[in-house]
Amino acid sequence: MLIGTKVRLRPLELGDADTLWRWNSDPEIMRWFDTDFPESLFQFRERFATRAPNSYERIALAVETIADHRFVGIVQLRDTRHHLGRAELDIYLGETDVWGHGIGTETMRLICRYGFTTMRLHAIELTVVADNERARTLYRKIGFTEDGRIRHAARHNGHWHDTIIMTLLENELQT
Repeated sequence: MLIGTKVRLRPLELGDADTLWRWNSDPEIMRWFDTDFPESLFQFRERFATRAPNSYERIALAVETIADHRFVGIVQLRDTRHHLGRAELDIYLGETDVWGHGIGTETMRLICRYGFTTMRLHAIELTVVADNERARTLYRKIGFTEDGRIRHAARHNGHWHDTIIMTLLENELQT
């Protein structure tokens, strides 16, 4: 487990599936995510139960608040390329009442520090929809730099949006 002052990052448990399914069914939470076809709770539970275990290639962790031990989000490092010392980061907070309270900031710092120290990564990458200014502000605060733009790479609500590629090098993490 990775523990900060506001959050603890822990392995996902089977009991987290119902909460994740609820978040994935909420248009406000998922508005910037590419989603597949609708999935029943039964289908989601089955897929969740058979997901790959955490490994160097992909580690997914639950974000849990310290104050009340509530599951509020998920963060992962994935697609690790050993020979390059690089991985991609995904994060989302599914409980909207924690937005704007530093939960995302601390989660990002914890997972990036883990990636650089434990996994010995040199760089962590992510992509974000250009119009998602809230996320881009958070990523810049942590130390991520915008490396490029892919035009019309994401489609949301019937409209095309550019995506921004951002990278954080191991010596750039802002505390």
